[in-house]
Amino acid sequence: MAKDLEGKTILLGVTGSIAAYKAPAILRRLKGLGADVIVAMTKAGTEFVTPLTFRALSGNPVLVEMFEPATEWQIEHVILAQKVDLVLIAPATANIIGKIASGIADDMVSLTVMATKAPVMIAPAMNVDMYENPIVQENIKKLEGVGYTFVEPGVGVLATGIEGRGRLAELEEIVEKVCELLSE
Repeated sequence: MAKDLEGKTILLGVTGSIAAYKAPAILRRLKGLGADVIVAMTKAGTEFVTPLTFRALSGNPVLVEMFEPATEWQIEHVILAQKVDLVLIAPATANIIGKIASGIADDMVSLTVMATKAPVMIAPAMNVDMYENPIVQENIKKLEGVGYTFVEPGVGVLATGIEGRGRLAELEEIVEKVCELLSE
């Protein structure tokens, strides 16, 4: 298989959804295609998968705290935002979508999104009622209107046992969309 993402740097934003357990598999697939993957997490995301997992798989520091002592980047969110070729938020909660749509930057994921000029791709994962909420849908439309790309969630049985739209899109679909965006 060709290394479609050779030389590309991707920020993987991981938020507080039960689907966060799928994010390490996304990271591995992106790395398998040659990408350098840097992970930023919300505090809620760390409740589902630890930063250590992502550090071990990516070989890079994982950004969680806005005010941690600097690693290799001086002002991490700004330098990182300039360094990446794409920001992928997977899974994306209603909370992170709402923050970004409202211009709120109070965690490493939303802060980096606000500082980047790179394309942003968002893969929502949440309860069907949350996903179908008119406010969430309006936030998605707002972000699409300014050029953000969404990978629509799948339909199936959700963590709550309810069936509906809200499952994180299939990993292959997410990775394929990343490759498409970075080949344009």
